[in-house]
Amino acid sequence: MMDGAVLNPLAAEHDSPGLTQVQRTICTFTSPAKTFTDILRNTSWWVPFLLSVILGYSFVFLMQSRVGWDKITENTMKQNPKAAEQMASMPPAQRAGAMEISKKITKVITYSIPIISLLFAAICALVLWGTINFLVEGHATYGQVFAVWIYGTLPLVLLGVFGAISMFAGVDADTFNPQNPVGSNIGYYLSPDVPKWLSTFASAIDIFWIWSLILVGIGLAIVAKVKRSSGLIAIFGWWAIVLLVRMGFAAISG
Repeated sequence: MMDGAVLNPLAAEHDSPGLTQVQRTICTFTSPAKTFTDILRNTSWWVPFLLSVILGYSFVFLMQSRVGWDKITENTMKQNPKAAEQMASMPPAQRAGAMEISKKITKVITYSIPIISLLFAAICALVLWGTINFLVEGHATYGQVFAVWIYGTLPLVLLGVFGAISMFAGVDADTFNPQNPVGSNIGYYLSPDVPKWLSTFASAIDIFWIWSLILVGIGLAIVAKVKRSSGLIAIFGWWAIVLLVRMGFAAISG
């Protein structure tokens, strides 16, 4: 009788109709556990990815029209003091040529963001899959962890939404930072003169990224069938490691 009491709810769960991808997308914001539990049934993820591509490109096109590629490239260059100093020391003709090359590279990288984000998601999912299964003794498939990452990072699409709002509100092209366009993190409000490592750390304390990491941690725990704390430790442990490495590189290069 005790075994039957345990198995019946599981059977009912598998017999009940699952969520559509649109419902999953909505539930990621309103009831994330439902979304991640449904990933155990089906790992489809193309709807939230398509949503992120649409909103991302919408922001890019607005940025292009309101700021312009020349200013975007120039402002990006300013984020790297050594490169900016080297560029300033060039003769005018050589500097113009270098800026044109930089603009083309910026365009290529910007328009390739969907492919880059998929590769980034694939790598992150692989690392988290290995961590949750082999270090925490979970039971998740790679496809489930990949889907958790795609759905869990949905709050990042709000960066595009708020970025678009700032564009319509009249962004200052001279101070626009394409690498940190929305004031959702501490680094956005720091002076450009602060040490690069500090700016890197402060920019990482971002509302939408922290929200996303919490969701990914919850999703990891659900699909791997481990404690929620284990999922959160896995994702934030890697976040801390990557942040320390980035801060180290920033300190060396800055």
